[in-house]
Amino acid sequence: MSKKEKTALVPKLRFSEFHSNGEWKVSTLNSLAIKITNKNIDCALTRILTNSATDGVVDQSEYFEREIVTQSNIDNYIIVDEGDYVYNPRISTSAPAGPISKNKLGKGIMSPLYTVFRFNNSRNDFYEHYFKTNLWNSYLKTVSNTGARHDRISISAENFMKMPLPYPSDEEQQKIADCLSSLDDLITAEDKKLSALKMHKKGLMQKLFPAEGQDLPEWRFPEFRDCDKWVIYPLAEICQNFDAKRIPIAEKERKKGSTPYYGASGIVDYIDGFIFDEELLCVSEDGANLIARTSPIAFSISGKTWVNNHAHVLKFENSFTQILVKSYLNSISLSDFLTGMAQPKLNRAKLDIIPIPLPEEKEQRKIANCLSSLENLITAQAKKIEALKTHKQGLMQGLFPSIKEVGK
Repeated sequence: MSKKEKTALVPKLRFSEFHSNGEWKVSTLNSLAIKITNKNIDCALTRILTNSATDGVVDQSEYFEREIVTQSNIDNYIIVDEGDYVYNPRISTSAPAGPISKNKLGKGIMSPLYTVFRFNNSRNDFYEHYFKTNLWNSYLKTVSNTGARHDRISISAENFMKMPLPYPSDEEQQKIADCLSSLDDLITAEDKKLSALKMHKKGLMQKLFPAEGQDLPEWRFPEFRDCDKWVIYPLAEICQNFDAKRIPIAEKERKKGSTPYYGASGIVDYIDGFIFDEELLCVSEDGANLIARTSPIAFSISGKTWVNNHAHVLKFENSFTQILVKSYLNSISLSDFLTGMAQPKLNRAKLDIIPIPLPEEKEQRKIANCLSSLENLITAQAKKIEALKTHKQGLMQGLFPSIKEVGK
């Protein structure tokens, strides 16, 4: 293979009808798009948008659950139309040079800290997908500096608009965009299925467990309809607490290995050695997630494991009781049992007195089997979505060549 072939701007994966088209051209953003500078004169628009690294362009009030800008300060905001692109210079783990996202919400306004641009060609979905890669990051880092707060890129509008971009034929651009968009549509559909399963489980929990102040659930399996009422137990009465066995290890002192090292919300590392080797239930002891609930606050662990001091460790006499307690704790608010303002904490004393409603063991087993079957479906669906996202990531790596490597 010649040096020219090695350095040509050609994707690793290419649709067969474009194999003979040769290498891609390189253009610049200012040749393909214009920078938008229209100001929100007289505060004519009030819909404030923001560009999130994870969610793209969203309504600011919904994203932050409150208005963070007063209406009197928005006259210098930039007007953004549907289809415009927005660059947010704020650095994050998922967007190390800041995100560029396409506005699909409609007309709104954006902070002047953002750069807004509009492609000359309305068929520009190719670049929407390209900006989801990190192939353009190196250019921005080369011509810019991090801001005074070290959390944002500082770049002039002129240098930003000089960003080099791959420029294949319109037909090849559209073919790539259609392929990736169809995969996005599939992922969205599977996400909806996952959300439906989670909502179904949430609804089941509300029916299968007694409401607060009640001793019977709304729904009961036929064979248990004439059985005794449920009994409310303090959590400490139905399990053993193994908190005294926990051992936190500072990151620099951990010896790498294959044992999962658990914290408040799950696995945080893999280390050598183990503390536990049995089926247990962990419950978050501290952290914002005790209120936010972006992930479960109660989760099962098994086999050789290590737990730090950010998660309580509980041992139950049987697995079906553990399943019910885990599901119940994840379905209720624990705000009445939390201490601390800046950092929510569920201490041992409060954990022990959380009231847990339970029926007799045969009914526990029946409910646990039902919930476990549904949880297995949810886990399988989540894995399917992750597999699709991994597949898409691999496709994008093959469909978009790196301009940076050209000429090396």
